[in-house]
Amino acid sequence: MINVGLYYRVKEGHEKEFEETFSKVVSILKNSDIGFIDAKLYKRVDDPREYLIYSEWKDLESFKKFILSKDYKETTTYGKTILEGRPYHKIFQEINT
Repeated sequence: MINVGLYYRVKEGHEKEFEETFSKVVSILKNSDIGFIDAKLYKRVDDPREYLIYSEWKDLESFKKFILSKDYKETTTYGKTILEGRPYHKIFQEINT
């Protein structure tokens, strides 16, 4: 299993929209068979326009396959309308198994 931290800064006034979109996307991913396990959304305490999506994936290949998918590309195209700057992600692997 791997974990991916996806970091976003949302344009002012789009916070609720971002949070609702996250919920919809997670629901879709949970009902697919692509290696997605779960995700949680976090909002930065001292800057409520910054978010972290912490997601769990079966393996690195599953995540890579997802970010090359049509659905991911459509989501990122939409995201450009409500995000400030370019989002980024970091991939982690649990070591205390």
